[in-house]
Amino acid sequence: MTDVHFEVTSSLGKRIRVTKSYWNFIITVKHPMMASKEALVKDALINAEEVRRSIKDKDVFVYYKRQKKHFTAVVCKHLNGEGYIITTYITDRIKIGEVV
Repeated sequence: MTDVHFEVTSSLGKRIRVTKSYWNFIITVKHPMMASKEALVKDALINAEEVRRSIKDKDVFVYYKRQKKHFTAVVCKHLNGEGYIITTYITDRIKIGEVV
């Protein structure tokens, strides 16, 4: 896959990736505040302080890492031992969901 922007192994042992084109969509349409924050996203995935499973989709996980007063949240879909980033954002609270 040549369009991979980055790929890391998460704290749950899953290979998580995001393509260049999808990262561009996240930082231009969904959450522009995440532009140039790849290091925070990677850190949240690798060194998550908490991971929660979505209450709506059992294959969706949210990785949280505290950054001073806020958290970096990375929402990922896990499929067949791998995963991909759905979105990422900065938040002041952890959402409900099953703690993993």
